[in-house]
Amino acid sequence: MPDPRIPFSRLAFHLETIYLFTRSDYKTIFFPVIIFAVAIAPSVEVKQLIHAAIWVWIHLLQFNLSNQAHSAHEDVLNKPWRPLPSGRITVDETSRFRWLLLIVCLCLSGWHGAGVLSASAVFSLAEILHEDLRFNSDPVLRNLCNVGGYLAFELGATVILSSKTSVDRTSLVALLSSGLLILTTIHAQDFADVNGDSLSGRRTFPIIAPEGSRLYMLAALPIWSIALSMLWGLGPLCGTLFFLAGLFVGSRYYQFRDERHDQSSYLIYNVSCDVIWIVPHIIH
Repeated sequence: MPDPRIPFSRLAFHLETIYLFTRSDYKTIFFPVIIFAVAIAPSVEVKQLIHAAIWVWIHLLQFNLSNQAHSAHEDVLNKPWRPLPSGRITVDETSRFRWLLLIVCLCLSGWHGAGVLSASAVFSLAEILHEDLRFNSDPVLRNLCNVGGYLAFELGATVILSSKTSVDRTSLVALLSSGLLILTTIHAQDFADVNGDSLSGRRTFPIIAPEGSRLYMLAALPIWSIALSMLWGLGPLCGTLFFLAGLFVGSRYYQFRDERHDQSSYLIYNVSCDVIWIVPHIIH
């Protein structure tokens, strides 16, 4: 008689594999995007929040399937626990799953309306340009693709939470501000991956300018803190706290230069970005 535990063990194995594809991005993409959307959406209902979370997660999985299928060789060094370097799945299987999931994402987005479908289409285009057409080999094109992907995440989640086909003026200003912030500081994620990026021949800002990129973070984050506190009309107390938070994160990037600290600094960078959108929402 067949052992009934075998199908469940296989299911558990596949579910763990899917989780491992997205494991690195819950703190840096999934939760920050959801927090951003909740902060700027006019109102939030539990049902729509669940729909937004599912939409963000399935697109995050789509991105990771594409990204990791193209970077398995560098993950052997950077993240050997991921499904490909650990031998849980092959590159061909990952690629087929990725293209199937792209269709699923577009269909799911179409069910939510034209605005969400547009966000999904932009996300998929940015992903194809970044990975398949090798835009990730150029620092500028790579950053533009990253901005497109992040904005698509935020736009799709915000529209779902808003239960509308578009966003209002306040949400649009927040999205544009977020896009500019990401465009000018996105290399915050690259400091911890210098070894793997060097192995793959990728030219990132920390590789091109090891000292200059850290000096840039030291200056850019406090400047952004001032600019956003002025944009949202925060008082001197909140403005000062924003500035000190930006200075703290920038100082960490400049002072601590090993991989472990760079990973921590990137996590703190994402938390500070969340605070940037939450605090004005609470105050106003």
